[in-house]
Amino acid sequence: MVVKKNIIIGLTIMCLLVGPLSIASAVGAADWPMFQYNLDHTGYLNESSDFTPAAWLFKTGGSILSAPSIADKLMYFGSTDGIFYALNLNDGTQVWDYSTQGNITGSSVVRGDNVYFGSMDSYFYALDKKNGDSVWKYRTGNSIESSPAADNETVYFGSDDQRLYALDLDNGTLKWQFQTQNAVKSSPSVYNGTVFFGSDDGKVYAVNKNGTKLWSYDTGNAVRSSPAIYNGTLYIGTDNGNFYALNTNDGSIKWSYDFNDSVRSSALLDPNDNSLFVGSDNGNITSLDMRDGTLKWSVSVGNVKSTPALMRDDVVVGSDSGTVYVLNKYSGKEDWSYAPGYYLFNSAFSTPIIYGDDIFVGAADGSMYALNYDKKSGPTSVYLYYVSAIVIVVIVGLLAFRSVRGRRKKE
Repeated sequence: MVVKKNIIIGLTIMCLLVGPLSIASAVGAADWPMFQYNLDHTGYLNESSDFTPAAWLFKTGGSILSAPSIADKLMYFGSTDGIFYALNLNDGTQVWDYSTQGNITGSSVVRGDNVYFGSMDSYFYALDKKNGDSVWKYRTGNSIESSPAADNETVYFGSDDQRLYALDLDNGTLKWQFQTQNAVKSSPSVYNGTVFFGSDDGKVYAVNKNGTKLWSYDTGNAVRSSPAIYNGTLYIGTDNGNFYALNTNDGSIKWSYDFNDSVRSSALLDPNDNSLFVGSDNGNITSLDMRDGTLKWSVSVGNVKSTPALMRDDVVVGSDSGTVYVLNKYSGKEDWSYAPGYYLFNSAFSTPIIYGDDIFVGAADGSMYALNYDKKSGPTSVYLYYVSAIVIVVIVGLLAFRSVRGRRKKE
């Protein structure tokens, strides 16, 4: 009888661990064609079109360290397995893939008929977005970790060879290059005809569209965060722990906020409430007033190198702790969270994006996850089976221990 009771308890525990796959209802959505949605990197989406997705996950052979891009209900992203993927947004099935010779750590940009991205094999690629055929590629002098930005007929991106590049979108010919004093891992933003970006040489640069420097601001340490821009103000974090609001006209400081640790997360801007949201290596996601840097709230979620996304009245952020958090944007209070590693097999999450009623986010475990916002759920993780196996082993061990102890008592 005791044995049967233990088995029932064990099965109950396993059932509690199992989460069903979720199906989203028809919702509004729009394309998300580049890192942080637009050229200003505001990370805010309010246009809509019909979309009916399902919760799913897709496994790659490496880590997914960047946000996907979305166009025409296809998702595009790269992995450290060196492969660039195109998936059907509705169910996560693979449409095509393209192999490079290096890790792919930056996001892509979709423009016209093509999708553009860089690889750590030093090449920048243009592929046909429908079938993955190569359109052109351009070789730089080192790895490319920066995410590109496309404006008019030009695509901009940084390279570890210390340069910012401007290439022709149609044929990949070099228009100009701008030399810094260290690797350019920051992703450029384009605002009012000016390209803004950071460099590992510690400077934030403003360059006009012919490649001439307008101004630079020296932060004193590497700048790997990417600029977010609104209404003449550039918001950017640095490895010296300071987060800056700079005037886009001349680079002068409007205000700064000290996080006391590296800020490689890029800011999410919510101009409707004059709020910005940014993560850091101090283990918190923080909300500041866009106007003067006043602290609104700060919540511990684990180190955050990814960039948050806005979903209605919530902020969605992927943490190095292996959890995706959905927090109230006014208070920072947790609405819900998703941890597919069940806290035993957690791996860092990259930047999430929002499409309709779904949250899409990649992870260092190599998986791309589709989560349902309204149902507060995601796909059943492969780690469930690992956890179930551990539970079974523990239950069997306990039963064996009790059986042996029972025999000894009878003796």
